[in-house]
Amino acid sequence: VQLVVSGGGLVQAGGSLRLSCSAPGRTFSSYLIGWFRQAPGKEREFVASINCNGERTYYEDAVKGRFTISRSNANNTVYLQMNSVKPEDTAVYYCNSRPEPLWSWGQGTQVTVSS
Repeated sequence: VQLVVSGGGLVQAGGSLRLSCSAPGRTFSSYLIGWFRQAPGKEREFVASINCNGERTYYEDAVKGRFTISRSNANNTVYLQMNSVKPEDTAVYYCNSRPEPLWSWGQGTQVTVSS
């Protein structure tokens, strides 16, 4: 399965972005989905996750209160709303299943936050 991640770009600190994650030909609704990111020279890290019906979410401490994960099973898409972004949020962002990544990571989407 090739995941399609979009919505990245260049944004000033304090700004917002919304990332989208979908898997053409794959129904997401039965999977817990997570967002991850990898900054230059660092390991890929967990950012947020959402359960199958969207009622439970979990966030890494650094993004709590700023990022919101949501999903539309009707549209087969998972979103990451990023508000009040900081330069340290600069990374390539990926999505995949949780707790174990079942699919290819793909290229992700680059998010660059300027100070």
